[in-house]
Amino acid sequence: MLGVSNISFGLPNRELVNRTFLSLALEEGLDLAIINPNIPAMTETVAAYKLLKGFDKDCQGFVDRFANAPATPAPAAPGKTDDIFEAVAKGLKSESREITKRLMETKTELEIINDCLIPALDAVGTRYEKGELFLPQLLRAAEASQEAFEVLKVNIAKTGAGGVTKGKIIVATVRGDIHDIGKNIVKTILVNYGYQVIDLGRDVPPETVVETAVREDVKLIGLSALMTTTLPAMAETVALLRKSGHACKVMIGGAVLTPDYAREIGADYYARDAKASADIAKEVLG
Repeated sequence: MLGVSNISFGLPNRELVNRTFLSLALEEGLDLAIINPNIPAMTETVAAYKLLKGFDKDCQGFVDRFANAPATPAPAAPGKTDDIFEAVAKGLKSESREITKRLMETKTELEIINDCLIPALDAVGTRYEKGELFLPQLLRAAEASQEAFEVLKVNIAKTGAGGVTKGKIIVATVRGDIHDIGKNIVKTILVNYGYQVIDLGRDVPPETVVETAVREDVKLIGLSALMTTTLPAMAETVALLRKSGHACKVMIGGAVLTPDYAREIGADYYARDAKASADIAKEVLG
């Protein structure tokens, strides 16, 4: 237990001192803080601490508090919804799985994907683009749809039916860059839109991208870079793809990239985020 504001008496900018002290105390194990709940900086510090330490499951409390949008309804208990659209939109994994099993009694795998799962992801993506939902919610929806896809894959394997993939996509972080969080998010979204994603990893040489694209006959390549120092490697990769003569489209993304740079190096698309990557994939591959 700690009276946080006691430390700042007699000092200017007490709020800054208090919230910084609160952060330090929380990190050292404080679990009962005496603070003024009418000072947003203090309660916001607690909210951010819970988020960063993983106490705020799926970032839901933080999103609900700061999104300036109605709070997303809490996940319903299993069996409370029979709507696959709603289950995916709310990120309900077990319900998505069970509802998909029931849907297979009356629909084919492709009907479930095209009529249910993809529209649900599209709706979530639209709300994400409008700022009504945020990345944790987008990923939960993708994970819920993945549960449904896994059910479909098992059934396909049992019946010997054809695959449900909509096409192959290569994703890679270019040579010299070891950052792959953004690439991994893109991969998660693309997989749940029904594409087969070949993840070449990070620090990938241009030759590896080209060889894989030609060997696997991949029509869409996604390249990622976070550091300005690795942009030449991205340009080299695009140039080598063009030189190979392999017919494909290239999308690039990353914090340091812009639409102008994409045009400059001859890429076909600039993907500002994972949802944009899915939109590009639908345009190129269907």
